[in-house]
Amino acid sequence: MSLPPVLQIRQLDTHRLIPPKYGDSVLVRIADDDDHLGAIFDLDRATNDRLLAENDLLPGIGIDELVFGVPSYRFVNAAFCHAHPSGSRFNGPERGAWYAGFTVETAQAEVAWHKTVDLAEIDLFEDSVTYDDTLADFAGPYHDIREDTSFAACLDPAGYEASQALGERLLAAGAAGLVYPSVRHQGGHCLACFRPALVGNVRKDARYRFTWSGTPDPTVSRDG
Repeated sequence: MSLPPVLQIRQLDTHRLIPPKYGDSVLVRIADDDDHLGAIFDLDRATNDRLLAENDLLPGIGIDELVFGVPSYRFVNAAFCHAHPSGSRFNGPERGAWYAGFTVETAQAEVAWHKTVDLAEIDLFEDSVTYDDTLADFAGPYHDIREDTSFAACLDPAGYEASQALGERLLAAGAAGLVYPSVRHQGGHCLACFRPALVGNVRKDARYRFTWSGTPDPTVSRDG
C-alpha cells in the first residue's frame, strides 16, 4: 500500500492536554527528609524512561532525536519516551508520539474518551481530574489521511492494528507525522508528530477540570 499524500501545513496553537502532576515531581510529597528524597530520586532516575532516553539508554528513541535547552523540553521528550504499554493510534509501545487536536474541544473529547475507558474498567464513573492545555505549533510536510478513504481502517474506533502499522511505515520512511480526522470528536482534526525537534513553541494555556458524576459523560470546566 502506498503512503498517504503529503500536505504542507502551518498549524499554530494545537492543543495537547497533560495532567499537571507531570509538571512537578510528586516524589517530594512522599519523602521523609532530604536524604530520603535523594534516594527516591536515584531510584526514579534508574527506571524513568525519559531519563533513560536522555542518556541514550532507551532502545525506542536515540538521544540524537531528543530536544534540550528549549522551554518545556521535558514535556516534549516525555511524549516520545513514555509510550503506553499497548501503544497509541499511530505508535507502538516502544516509542511515543506527540498527539494534539487542532481545537481544544477535540483535545478534550480525546482525553475524556480515554479516561472514561479507564473508569469503565472499574465500573465506577466517579472522578474529578485536571489537565493543562499545552499549546504547540507545527509547520512542514505531514502526511494527510483526512480525505483518503483507503486509510479508513486506521480510524477504527475499537482498535489500533492498522493505524500502528501505518505509523511504523511512516516512521521508517522518515515522515514528520500525519494529520487525521479525530475518532472521538466528530468534525475535529488531530496531528501526530513523530519527531521531537518538530514540536515547536510549547507553552501552557488554561487548565480544565473533568468531572464524572455517575455517568460516562463528564462535565468539563475551566479550572481557575
